[in-house]
Amino acid sequence: MDTKELLKKVRKIEIKTRRLSDHIFSGEYHTSFKGRGMTFSEVRQYQYGDDIRAIDWNVTARYNEAHVKVFEEERELTMMLMVDISGSESFGSKNQFKKDIVTEIAATMAFSATQNNDKIGLILFSDEIELYIPPKKGRSHVLRIIRELIEFQPKSRKTDIAQALKFLSGTQKKKAIVFVISDFMSEDYEQTLKIASKKHDITGIRVYDIREEKMPNLGMVSMLDAETGAIELIDTSSKSVRMNYEKQYHDKVNYFKETFSKSGSGVVNTRVDESYVTKLLSYFKSR
Repeated sequence: MDTKELLKKVRKIEIKTRRLSDHIFSGEYHTSFKGRGMTFSEVRQYQYGDDIRAIDWNVTARYNEAHVKVFEEERELTMMLMVDISGSESFGSKNQFKKDIVTEIAATMAFSATQNNDKIGLILFSDEIELYIPPKKGRSHVLRIIRELIEFQPKSRKTDIAQALKFLSGTQKKKAIVFVISDFMSEDYEQTLKIASKKHDITGIRVYDIREEKMPNLGMVSMLDAETGAIELIDTSSKSVRMNYEKQYHDKVNYFKETFSKSGSGVVNTRVDESYVTKLLSYFKSR
């Protein structure tokens, strides 16, 4: 992709996602995540209308007069976007690739964080860490993230979510709001997610295509495995072959839902032909 075409694409995504984050997501993002970061500021005398739950009973007993704890919102949070760029993300039908939706979601979240003056960092992963951009603020930083999401070419086509979560725990020492955006066609990340979610506020956003759920009956077909690059001759007319494919697919989807829920992390499922806006808004409101 030449520079002119790339800039055009970046600008197009900025216009679309910035409008969404300005008018829809910034308030919801603020309410869902910002309110959690409260730090103790001071103790002062109780005033009419104060929440009685904020009374500091130790200080009240000492001075024989009601005192309340005052908390202030943490001024700055860090958002980490962890984006799967393995081979399976290039799958698409109905003129929409998973990769395109993933880019839009990541850009929307980044602009929402920018509205709140938060830092945004990026981890692009396959079965290795392909790119790490440390958290920073500002529009030009977000545009760099969008640019990488559009044009970065991964070295590997495979996926290892556990490896990416391990890297997050190793590099992000302070609590962060983390969005893992993937199709989650990977397993064995339960333990690393459990460790990471003790420190960070993690949400898994699964982006998928309806045509991945079932294998159509098309007879003998040469199929390319997006994550290994291998071409295999598959007899799709065989019922057991189709059922085995569906079972493997649904096992991975259920593993994602159960593993994230058990670790106390959030779960969002959005299909490429659905509105991710509706899905994300409904998730924010439910928190």
